Amino acid sequence: MYNLQLETFIKVAECGSFNKASEELYISPPAVIKQINLLESSLNLQLFVRTHRGLVMTDAGKSLYHDAKYIIGYFHESVNRARKAMLKDEAVIRIGTSSLTSGKFLMDMWSDIHEICPDLKFRLVPFENTRNSSVEILKNLGQNIDIVAGIFDDNFLKVRKCNALLLSHEPVRCAVSVYNELARKPELNISDLYGKNLMIIRRGWNIYLDIIRDDLIRNHSQINIIDFLFTIDAFNQCENSDNIMIAVDNWADVHPLLKVIPVNWNYCIPFGLLHSPEPSPDVRRFLKAIRQIKPAPECKLKVNTA
Repeated sequence: MYNLQLETFIKVAECGSFNKASEELYISPPAVIKQINLLESSLNLQLFVRTHRGLVMTDAGKSLYHDAKYIIGYFHESVNRARKAMLKDEAVIRIGTSSLTSGKFLMDMWSDIHEICPDLKFRLVPFENTRNSSVEILKNLGQNIDIVAGIFDDNFLKVRKCNALLLSHEPVRCAVSVYNELARKPELNISDLYGKNLMIIRRGWNIYLDIIRDDLIRNHSQINIIDFLFTIDAFNQCENSDNIMIAVDNWADVHPLLKVIPVNWNYCIPFGLLHSPEPSPDVRRFLKAIRQIKPAPECKLKVNTA
């Protein structure tokens, strides 16, 4: 195993400063200096020259920096291989979760899944749901994450090179700040949205949302539609304004100060489990069990035309 002080050394070498390294490592500058001193003492090497202009790596430090990067990279690869070897002996389904992507569906179906596949175990794998990272995660399902729950359409799956098991057609709701006057209503009428800003995920993200957008523009021009990107910032924007946001029930826990409310319309959107086009045998068993528990509903888009 490598010395953990090597990671501190690498961070100091890349930052060129004890203070900057401490900020990125979330430890105090004295703690960073202590680790470097201990590393130099244990190796009997001088890794840095301290000058009034800052730190300068010695030749020994430059040599160690090159090798340390390799050592740490090899170590992490070894740990990943060991984890994969461990998983071969267990039937583990890795569920991706983020602030925008819940694993709640497991709770709802857990007892039925366990009855069909009693050997299956589940591991929640948190990830950061940014625009770029989520695309990469979905393109590489089956590597570190097996399943991610979410809304989708055919183009969404094509672009992200993944497949989906349809679970439901989720009713489209609206989310508002708990301080918004509409939050007191148990259900909204479409007329409640007149004169208001309605946030809808930008055009092209989901064909079902695009159809809903077009229907609202055509039949309810009193609603001012504004675009948003599917990030946590949009939920903050909605909470900090009088805006109303298109939402589904699965987003109810994303922001504690937003309330998801039913609307008296017939809009709905597909929701399911995203997975690799070539899932592992255990993931295939899991998906088969889900199909037994929850047969796929008929795929129909419901849109008001009145």
